[in-house]
Amino acid sequence: MAITLTGTSLTVEKVVEVARGRVPVAIDPAAQRRIEKCRALLEDKIQKKEIMYGVNTGIGELANVVLDQEQVEKFQRYLIYSHAAGYGKPMPEDVVRAAILSRINCHCHGHSGLRPVVTETLAELLNKGVTPVMCEKGSVGACGDLSPMAQMALVPMGEGEAFYRGERLPGAEALKRAGIEPLVLHARDGLSMINGSNVIAGLAALTVHDVHRWLKMSEIAAAMTLEVLNANMKAYDERLHKTRGYPGALESAANIRRLVEGSGLLAQPGKKVQDAYSLRSTPQVVGAGRDALKWARYMIEIELNGAADNPVFFPDEQLVLTGANFQGVPMAFPLELLGTAVTTIAVLSERRHNRLMNPHLSAGLPAFLTKGAGMFSGLMLTQYTAGALVCENRVLSHPAATGSIPAAADQEDFVSMGMTTALKTRQILDNAQAILAIELMAGAQALDFRRPVKPGPGAQAAYEVIRKHVARLEEDRPLYDDINKLKTVVESGEILDAVERAVGPLA
Repeated sequence: MAITLTGTSLTVEKVVEVARGRVPVAIDPAAQRRIEKCRALLEDKIQKKEIMYGVNTGIGELANVVLDQEQVEKFQRYLIYSHAAGYGKPMPEDVVRAAILSRINCHCHGHSGLRPVVTETLAELLNKGVTPVMCEKGSVGACGDLSPMAQMALVPMGEGEAFYRGERLPGAEALKRAGIEPLVLHARDGLSMINGSNVIAGLAALTVHDVHRWLKMSEIAAAMTLEVLNANMKAYDERLHKTRGYPGALESAANIRRLVEGSGLLAQPGKKVQDAYSLRSTPQVVGAGRDALKWARYMIEIELNGAADNPVFFPDEQLVLTGANFQGVPMAFPLELLGTAVTTIAVLSERRHNRLMNPHLSAGLPAFLTKGAGMFSGLMLTQYTAGALVCENRVLSHPAATGSIPAAADQEDFVSMGMTTALKTRQILDNAQAILAIELMAGAQALDFRRPVKPGPGAQAAYEVIRKHVARLEEDRPLYDDINKLKTVVESGEILDAVERAVGPLA
């Protein structure tokens, strides 16, 4: 069933369905009427020769250059050409699709002034699987994600490049194969496709979804380690967390209690009065990440359902207002926070992993989880890799949102650098998936040493998926393939899905 776009009902989950699940979209009839009504206002003002930014003027520092009628028609095409100035490898297809979806939903407000056929053509790109090639780098996150969105806008014109059914093709050929008619841009059409921070919005929505799943995976990894180290679970008592009151901490502690319920390993004697911070602080730290994620979702869903454009047209009032609704800062701040949260929680994972390696800290497990320590090094070097990834994430956690570099001859003298934030947050999360994979590999190895005592059903379900992909380490072997393979498994959700089947959905 198609997802109907109204301008106000887009969620993170719907973005994922369209971007990754390729669920089709439809434009709400009321939204279609709003787009038509707004276009009528713009055409009336063009006929009256009223001056409107980006319609019959240049843009940026050239906003004071007024165009004649002949130039108005040509300007939109040249605008797209000049702005398609990005660099780097193509964005993943799901990110491009999320960006297009975000832009269509913006149009549905009826404040953008474009012709309805432009919005309809963008919807056809999604529904028929034509994904424009957009370079990753070049947006400063103000005036919109101009460089990548201009590359997107080339394809509806029958230019640029696109992916279609696994092939990278010239845009015209992709449209032809998909049965989509190319557009000839009229006044305002070009700018209306690019003048919002929609790539940041689309990427941010996917990141919010993925971070939530990663946080649950971090709790699964923590639970497995807590079991094999016979942790003191008083630190997870609901009463303790209610006294402080953070919702995220209560959720995290509840998840972990459910994951370890029925554990034979935790029923054994020999617990410490108080464990190290990396073992007892998980609800507080992961919980803070959960609370940060709620704010990020709140901010991103406002963006997904807002009219991020310039100028903004108000047909009922016969009004055109210019401003800065394209500004990426409202998304850059929550994305910076998410990157910091994931980096911090990944440090906990590395510290727990270190305790599994260290025979002085591992509650009787053999050094580096190998029976032949000395002759064999076991999982020793996996901690080096985790440490290197933590270090990289700390560097990536330096904020980009404070890094404005003026553009357009200082007409655009403050920019958000939100795209840099979005890209580095995605890289932080990618590294963090590998860090969890390393802890889970060690946790499974430790469970083998704790047999025949049984873990709880959550750890057992995770263990079974891990062992489908990574064999127990009996003697040393190259581990890079195991780490890379298990990282992909962690990212895919296979472990999370198996665990939730065993213990029920986690918060």
